[in-house]
Amino acid sequence: MALLVHLKTVLELRGRGDRIAKVTFRGQSFYSRVLENCEDVADFDELSVSPQTFRWPVASSINSNEMLEIQIFNYSKVFSNKLIGTFRMVLQKVVEENHVEVTDTLIDDNNAIIKTRLCVEVRYQATDGTVGSWDDGDFLGDESIQEEEKDSQETDGLLPGSRPSSRPPGEKSFRSKGREKTKGGRDGEHKAGRSVFSAMKLGKNRPHKEEPQRQDEPAVLEMEDLDRLAIHLGDGLDPDSVSLASVTALTTNVSNKRSKPDIKMEPSAGRPMDYQVSITVIEARQLVGLNMDPVVCVEVGDDKKYTSMKESTNCPYYNEYFVFDFHVSPDVMFDKIIKISVIHSKNLLRSGTLVGSFKMDVGTVYSQPEHQFHHKWAILSDPDDISAGLKGYVKCDVAVVGKGDNIKTPHKANETDEDDIEGRNLLLPEGVPPERQWARFYVKIYRAEGLPRMNTSLMANVKKAFIGENKDLVDPYVQVFFAGQKGKTSVQKSSYEPLWNEQVVFTDLFPPLCKRMKVQIRDSDKVNDMAIGTHFIDLRKISNDGDKGFLPTLGPAWVNMYGSTRNYTLLDEHQDLNEGLGEGVSFRARLMLGLAVEILDTSNPELTSSTEVQVEQATPISESCTGKVEEFFLFGAFLEASMIDRKNGDKPITFEITIGNYGNEVDGLSRPQRPRPRKEPGDEEEVDLIQNSSDDETDEAGDLASVSSTPPMRPQITDRNYFHLPYLERKPCIYIKSWWPDQRRRLYNANIMDHIADKLEEGLNDVQEMIKTEKSYPERRLRGVLEELSCGCCRFLSLADKDQSHSSRTRLDRERLKSCMRELESMGQQAKTLRAQVKRHTVRDKLRLCQNFLQKLRFLADEPQHSIPDVFIWMMSNNKRIAYARVPSKDLLFSIVEEELGKDCAKVKTLFLKLPGKRGFGSAGWTVQAKLELYLWLGLSKQRKDFLCGLPCGFEEVKAAQGLGLHSFPPISLVYTKKQAFQLRAHMYQARSLFAADSSGLSDPFARVFFINQSQCTEVLNETLCPTWDQMLVFDNLELYGEAHELRDDPPIIVIEIYDQDTMGKADFMGRTFAKPLVKMADEAYCPPRFPPQLEYYQIYRGNATAGDLLAAFELLQIGPAGKADLPPINGPVDMDQGPIMPVPMGIRPVLSKYRIEVLFWGLRDLKRVNLAQVDRPRVDIECAGKGVQSSLIHNYKKNPNFNTLVKWFEVDLPENELLHPPLNIRVVDCRAFGRYTLVGSHTVSSLRRFVYRPPDRSAPSWNTAGEVVVNMELEVPVRKLETMVKLDATSDAVIKVDVADEEKEKKKKKKGSSEEMEEEEPDESMLDWWSKYFASIDTMKEQLRQQEASGIDLEEKEEMDNTEGLKGLMKGKEKARAAKEEKKKRAQSLGPGQVSEAPEKKKPKIDELKPSLAQVYPKELESEFDNFEDWLHTFNLLRGKTGDDEDGSTEEERIVGRFKGSLCVYKVPLPEDVSREAGYDPTYGMFQGIPSNDPINVLVRVYVVRATDLHPADINGKADPYIAIRLGKTDIRDKENYISKQLNPVFGKSFDIEASFPMESMLTVAVYDWDLVGTDDLIGETKIDLENRFYSKHRATCGISQTYSTHGYNIWRDPMKPSQIVTRLCKEGKVDGPHFGPPGRVKVSNRVFTGPSEIEDENGQRKPTEEHVALLALRHWEDIPRVGCRLVPEHVETRPLLNPDKPGIEQGRLELWVDMFPMDMPAPGTPLDISPRKPKKYELRVIVWNTDEVVLEDDDFFTGEKSSDIFVRGWLKGQQEDKQDTDVHYHSLTGEGNFNWRYLFPFDYLAAEEKIVISKKESMFSWDETEYKIPARLTLQIWDADHFSADDFLGAIELDLNRFPRGAKTAKQCTMEMATGEVDVPLVSIFKQKRVKGWWPLLARNENDEFELTGKVEAELHLLTAEEAEKNPVGLARNEPDPLEKPNRPDTAFVWFLNPLKSIKYLICTRYKWLIIKTVLALLGLLMLALFLYSLPGYMVKKLLGA
Repeated sequence: MALLVHLKTVLELRGRGDRIAKVTFRGQSFYSRVLENCEDVADFDELSVSPQTFRWPVASSINSNEMLEIQIFNYSKVFSNKLIGTFRMVLQKVVEENHVEVTDTLIDDNNAIIKTRLCVEVRYQATDGTVGSWDDGDFLGDESIQEEEKDSQETDGLLPGSRPSSRPPGEKSFRSKGREKTKGGRDGEHKAGRSVFSAMKLGKNRPHKEEPQRQDEPAVLEMEDLDRLAIHLGDGLDPDSVSLASVTALTTNVSNKRSKPDIKMEPSAGRPMDYQVSITVIEARQLVGLNMDPVVCVEVGDDKKYTSMKESTNCPYYNEYFVFDFHVSPDVMFDKIIKISVIHSKNLLRSGTLVGSFKMDVGTVYSQPEHQFHHKWAILSDPDDISAGLKGYVKCDVAVVGKGDNIKTPHKANETDEDDIEGRNLLLPEGVPPERQWARFYVKIYRAEGLPRMNTSLMANVKKAFIGENKDLVDPYVQVFFAGQKGKTSVQKSSYEPLWNEQVVFTDLFPPLCKRMKVQIRDSDKVNDMAIGTHFIDLRKISNDGDKGFLPTLGPAWVNMYGSTRNYTLLDEHQDLNEGLGEGVSFRARLMLGLAVEILDTSNPELTSSTEVQVEQATPISESCTGKVEEFFLFGAFLEASMIDRKNGDKPITFEITIGNYGNEVDGLSRPQRPRPRKEPGDEEEVDLIQNSSDDETDEAGDLASVSSTPPMRPQITDRNYFHLPYLERKPCIYIKSWWPDQRRRLYNANIMDHIADKLEEGLNDVQEMIKTEKSYPERRLRGVLEELSCGCCRFLSLADKDQSHSSRTRLDRERLKSCMRELESMGQQAKTLRAQVKRHTVRDKLRLCQNFLQKLRFLADEPQHSIPDVFIWMMSNNKRIAYARVPSKDLLFSIVEEELGKDCAKVKTLFLKLPGKRGFGSAGWTVQAKLELYLWLGLSKQRKDFLCGLPCGFEEVKAAQGLGLHSFPPISLVYTKKQAFQLRAHMYQARSLFAADSSGLSDPFARVFFINQSQCTEVLNETLCPTWDQMLVFDNLELYGEAHELRDDPPIIVIEIYDQDTMGKADFMGRTFAKPLVKMADEAYCPPRFPPQLEYYQIYRGNATAGDLLAAFELLQIGPAGKADLPPINGPVDMDQGPIMPVPMGIRPVLSKYRIEVLFWGLRDLKRVNLAQVDRPRVDIECAGKGVQSSLIHNYKKNPNFNTLVKWFEVDLPENELLHPPLNIRVVDCRAFGRYTLVGSHTVSSLRRFVYRPPDRSAPSWNTAGEVVVNMELEVPVRKLETMVKLDATSDAVIKVDVADEEKEKKKKKKGSSEEMEEEEPDESMLDWWSKYFASIDTMKEQLRQQEASGIDLEEKEEMDNTEGLKGLMKGKEKARAAKEEKKKRAQSLGPGQVSEAPEKKKPKIDELKPSLAQVYPKELESEFDNFEDWLHTFNLLRGKTGDDEDGSTEEERIVGRFKGSLCVYKVPLPEDVSREAGYDPTYGMFQGIPSNDPINVLVRVYVVRATDLHPADINGKADPYIAIRLGKTDIRDKENYISKQLNPVFGKSFDIEASFPMESMLTVAVYDWDLVGTDDLIGETKIDLENRFYSKHRATCGISQTYSTHGYNIWRDPMKPSQIVTRLCKEGKVDGPHFGPPGRVKVSNRVFTGPSEIEDENGQRKPTEEHVALLALRHWEDIPRVGCRLVPEHVETRPLLNPDKPGIEQGRLELWVDMFPMDMPAPGTPLDISPRKPKKYELRVIVWNTDEVVLEDDDFFTGEKSSDIFVRGWLKGQQEDKQDTDVHYHSLTGEGNFNWRYLFPFDYLAAEEKIVISKKESMFSWDETEYKIPARLTLQIWDADHFSADDFLGAIELDLNRFPRGAKTAKQCTMEMATGEVDVPLVSIFKQKRVKGWWPLLARNENDEFELTGKVEAELHLLTAEEAEKNPVGLARNEPDPLEKPNRPDTAFVWFLNPLKSIKYLICTRYKWLIIKTVLALLGLLMLALFLYSLPGYMVKKLLGA
């Protein structure tokens, strides 16, 4: 969307003068060229100059009542321009018709019409494509419109430059892409070369769009000039809204026929690197299972490591640290899976059962901030049972470190912070939901095509001979890897086009924590299977997790696979490429696949619950679903082939281009060559007819056979390294027809986004460049960049939505389009709002935000579904493939819409061919194999009528025989009829920071310049890394083919290579860069502003690494008809001794001024031997720009390595522009006998800027000494910058946590509940020791870090809010800030009593209250906090030896041979008077006033080593036995006997005293070694501290200044000088007025007054008056003292990384320490502080188990079947093995009640500070010594059911953390399950505060469904005693003496039946069955009676009857 204004003429002007026009639209103005000496007509449209077209990209549609304004001025170089008249136009008609031409009169200032008329043409292009009707002229005649779209993407300009000096008319400040070409030395204020960083920095080689054809320039005035004009004209431009887009006056017929070359050569992808994965397994919780013995297995890739086993617990605590080292390429590394699994009861014999596991890939961890997860909970799930839910949590730290990454580990302190799992502190990346669901991933594999041959053809030929069958020589199958699992399809025997139609199904949690899925086609073989090709599916690119996102989906689509060359060899050296490592060098195959994801409903019973990989049949799909197959046409023309490596120079060379298998004649298709399109309806001829009906000719394409390689040609010599092919005017062409599914839309959309991204990147580079070179107004350029971005996004929305109906669009196409449109729409909006916020001071922050846009765009533009394969260009010699280049097909794709066009389509591209695969690693990859100038075009055959449109003009086509006379038949070669003669002048001025190529650490560099097929060298300069060649190279007789005007704007590129000359052998390559020359045509004048060219910096690359800068300029001059006579003369001296060396001419070399360089020579340190001889008499030589100075000689380096003359100086001519300052070389030579000198080492100071003297700004507040500033100790607000810690007032008892809001405190109180009341009773003074101070300081540091993070987040949130809610958010932010301030005030006022100065009679509270004073804990080295202590003394590393290449793994460290200490000061010669007039100015010291003497001095060095963290394991068991070793000079202390067994986080707590003498012994090395019983001890890591810089630094790093002054106790003042003495000394040294003490409690230094307490208490509690408190306050605020103030080092502990020379760049752990230094000539310091580790305190915990209740009943009774339990209670504190104790058994409890009255005794050692129990035990029977373990203080109580014959049954348990456990319930009824699960708020108690607790606690176990259930309650009493108390008051175990407990009153049933069978029977019978028995007996008696009655009845009857 854009508005174009084409300014034609202005008629009927009055008088004669220079005219200029200003065109304004929407507040943005452009100026035309200045037309000089016009009379009545100003013709802006003359042919001799380029027409004036102005373009405004508009993001929102133009309103029909908007105005366009054109003003015409008389131009004046000196005065302001005078307005002639104004033309205003309402754009209504333009909006309706889109194209209007107007001629109208102007009006003057008073709105009166004047005679002058203006002719102008206006065009408007709307977004929606409603552009009215086009006329033919739009396409044919007027190229500017076609160029227009391109320009909106490509041009860039109007960058602000320097001050608006009186600039000549039409001078232009920037050539394309920010190359500023101002001409130095033109007038007074014009300083030379203000912009020197070239556009070409990163191959940023844009065509010079806005350069016109002829002398006159379009005047693009600089921004400041615009401002000036605008202000003169009364526009009142708001400088904060000006933006600079890449909009410039356009020129027509500028060709844009070249695309950017890529400067980085070497493939870096496949190269292996060092990685270290460190995992700490801290603990596990909520593991599912009963009474388990868990082990955690940590697996990275194929390496497994196990923790120790913890017994009988569901929440084991491990705290074990594992390290895995790898040396693999990044791709392989990031795909490795980290798997953490918990295994139950693993031992030597059985592998244990898996409880659950968690997996994620290394890449996910690496992409986290800081490359790590810290203290996060991993959720375990069971892969074999996906319906089961979660199986527990493991808390761990995971970090991945590559070489050179430094990881900030959060400080390891007493980590008691509650890490609640419920708080969702989970081990998941940002944005992944905590409840992940199971999902199935279906990878559908349909078919493959174009497979290469993979088997030998021996057997096949035999078969063919016998049976006549012809087999395909490959047996392919597909293997898919995902999340550590793999699945494979069936093998299709002998098929180049296999058909599978199978799907591989993975089951994993969704979203998966593995980013990539690897799909590989493999060849099945009897011996070993080989990969044919590999494709990675990046799941982030095929899914979107937003609220309108979509699940991963792909295809069905073809993916292309690339790998090694296709020719079959038994051992393929590039096999790695087929595995997906490194860039593929050839097309291997394409595979049709699809991917779908289905979220599973785990509650479904039919679901198979295993996660095994399954392979099933998939439904076949139709062939057309991937798109209609179209015929594509690829055309290429080779315009130049040069820089061919001389190894390939002897045989004829041919170039081959392939796309897929088409064009590959050597080893392409294994089928007959004739490509067959998939048949559509009708046969091939018909299709061709249809396709060609668009052309006039028919039927020609039918016999268009592809020509894919150039005819062989012998190379000719260019110079001794390179050859070239003599193409001259005949340029060979190739063309290939190929058939692919038509999926261009995908590529078009990607291209549009790429265009936007390229433009954004270019703009951001410009802005960075402007900030770097300190140009004015970078913010305006950034606004322009953002404007373009929002326009580009709008354009995308209008273009991308085409072809919606396309049948072959996959779901991914649709979803991606939607999400891209959403993203770009929001990006456009954000860019708009961001643009409004860009201000001077926010440029850098906004720049960072824009970088995020760029990353996002690049990510979106990467299309996951391929369509057309990439194009490969191979150089072949003797039918062997030698070198290649690969061009993505989307970059070549043609489209009629400008934005969709590939960036290299129809352009001449410079390609550098490289060696394939591993051969291209390292130095082989740096040399160019060949450089091609290649023109490429790819598009549909039916669109091919314009395929030659981008070639340089002036050629004739040569066609093959069958194509003669056919218009669209491609040529086989082009013959150029037009050629131009040129001369190239390369002005090679200087290079800097080059690569050290010789063993001396220097190089002998020379530069070789290549242009077309000529090359020349500069002279060789010996032994330097910063050569100043100052040489002009002239190339004559250059013949360039094509039209002159095209060459002017698109000259070929120049390649400059830097080499190191060796006396033996060939020169070593040191780096390469590209440049584009500035072209002058024969009819242009050689005059400003374009000529002479300016020197610019070009970045030199060596492989992918930068290797210095080249300062040079290049001009290409056309030789006109008059021959060389017309060229500017080459004048200047010619240095005849060296042969004809011409210097860089005057107009081009920089303007010089006289500078003086003062050098401070202090001394040399650590010089290594040279050629095995020690350095004895060294000297330093300083050289800069040919001048220099030598230090005095050190006569005996061993005795005193310092210089005796400190300051020397020399004068030198340096460029006025600081960016052009040459480097300064420091060399150290050793003066040997007989006048020999040996180079020891050298250092190059590449930028002198930091040493340039800048006079202080005396108006700054820090210089203001008038008026008093009072600093009051009491009312000091606690929060100053984040440097100081919590301020602690000596008179108050408040320790202030920085900014913890009150409500948080309330929360904490609630959380801790009643424990809070206990905490207030602080321990007495004797309890506090150094460690209390240390831990308090660490807490404060953590709090601060949290604050920093929070404030960082707040800022970001505020930004977000600004962006969304505008002012609302701001207001909230302000209120927050205000609230915080109020809070601070309140807190400051509530610091404590006695603060109010009006009430002096109040008795002050006790000084030194019992909260610990704090020290500063730095999480990094002290040096990084205080700028390396280089405040006046700098350290320069002396280097020697070659710079290592990446693969050697050598670092700069290894090249250091010593250090030079000194400093530099650079200033322009007449120094300002006031400096030398200052009091006490000593001229011998020059600028280095007031430096101490450098005579040797004896110092007592006291090193305090606190502890080490995260040491790298050194023993096989994954632990280490560390001890400290300290080296300083000849002193070597090894504290071997005090090694700490099996610890990776040892606490040393030691101090060491060493006497040393500076400067001989100044490098302190503190190392940690691993003690070994046998063999030598291994170094774990070491850290080096330069004590000398600390000792002499103004920051006073000798002894840290503590926060409070105290004469006794743990916080005793350590320095032999008291604070008042230190203040006095500092004032004397800094010549400051003061200190003036008095009245008491007050001191004045300069104009600062400090007040504070004036009394101190000694050991006996006596108060004495003192001045030390206020003196200390002054020291702690020393940075506020005017003029001399600087921050003094506080009392501190620093954390230093430990490094091991064998593993460079990877941290091996950290060491916390601090160093005090005391000069021996001062009073001796006191005894060292005692920081020995706290001894654990001995305690005894007595637990009485009284009763249990409601225990679940487990057993069924033998006789009666009723439920009962035989209950006993088990408890332990340290671990089940160590001290478990059981009660006796309460047998046969029928109600779940048990009575015990049983006492456990647990003695233990406890560290209160860390809340850990300390146990020492041998790890195994083979261990040499005991290992100390620290475990949390947790008491475990369990209830069991005793069984006699089988194992006892576990019923339930509870774990009580002795520091915070729920208070027991008063009765069993009140005791509920929720007490233990934490679902209700129960007051928490600590046994260490309460001492005695009694109550009921619930016991829990998990049921089958994994939920907790209550299984019993226990009544217990806990009583804690110290060991002394326990000794005084002993008790017996169980129920024994002393103090026995009474026997429990158990019911009589609780007996064992076989001991008392009768009793048992009695109870059994009596209790339950008494009545039953009585009834039964009665019933039996009744029955008996009846029976007897019946029995005796007959007898009686007979008796009766008979009467017997």
